[in-house]
Amino acid sequence: MYKNFKRIIVLLPCMLAYVNGYCQQDVQFSQYLFNGLYINPAYAGYREQWNVNVFYRQQWAGFPGAPKTFSAAADGTIINDRVGLGLQLMNDQLGAQKSTALYLSYAYRIRMDESGNKTLALGLSGGFMQQRLNVEALDPATQNDIFYSNVKKTAMMPDVRVGVYYNSDRFFAGLSADNLTTGSFQDETILKNYIPLKPHLYLTAGGLIPLTEDVLLKPSLLLKEDFAGPTSVDINAFVLLAQKVWIGGAYRTAVFNRSNIDKSVTKSGAVVGLVQIFINEKLRFGYAYDQTVNKTGATSYSTHEFSLGYFFARPKARMLSPRYF
Repeated sequence: MYKNFKRIIVLLPCMLAYVNGYCQQDVQFSQYLFNGLYINPAYAGYREQWNVNVFYRQQWAGFPGAPKTFSAAADGTIINDRVGLGLQLMNDQLGAQKSTALYLSYAYRIRMDESGNKTLALGLSGGFMQQRLNVEALDPATQNDIFYSNVKKTAMMPDVRVGVYYNSDRFFAGLSADNLTTGSFQDETILKNYIPLKPHLYLTAGGLIPLTEDVLLKPSLLLKEDFAGPTSVDINAFVLLAQKVWIGGAYRTAVFNRSNIDKSVTKSGAVVGLVQIFINEKLRFGYAYDQTVNKTGATSYSTHEFSLGYFFARPKARMLSPRYF
């Protein structure tokens, strides 16, 4: 029974990239291009109009204790678009463990040309994360395990994120880091043993290539590094049709670049199908379907991710070109 609990709490988050007890624990959204504030605080205000985006991700649907993640974010600009502000709430559940986080983001935006289509933003985000372990949800025999008795099962800790983001009307690149302080506030308790928090580094880049007047190609790359386990890499490509529908796909893999990683361990791998529909100028709906392809137990379970975005009208918008990133 104790082994069953460990299988859910420890092995589940590492099913796609299990490496000698090291695994990346930040949630990986397949629709990260439409959830930029989650990755980088410097993204706040990029669209230069206030907007709200909601995401729900059900990973490995049907597997007991599989991750379920909810994220909501809002951002926009003030002071003649010089400053971006953002607010983000996230709740993540994995078996008996839960975490909730709330962040406020600030981005100082520097215009790199007279038109304002080229911008360099410096971002800072601060907030709190709460970790919880619901022992009552475990098997009764496990609940009486001395390992879980009289230990701290809830913790609140501050966190800081930083980032830089550059964009033009045809290119973007960003570099950011999170979990910069949370690990320092984790005590030597069950929470640190089962939910260790390590800094993560994100590198994003992409571009926009016009194929015809009504067809645009948007390739992109996401690299995620936690300095302990393998490096995660997402390669994406979208096609925009008539300014209304994004259709695309992605491939996610891991780079085993650590000396402590057993070379016999199966590398993670997943293919993703994505669609984004702009119902009108204010409303966007998105869906992503993930399928693991690395011959592990996860190949029997699919992942579903839904998103919804709302953009508030701004009659006097300064933008001379649409925001595609």
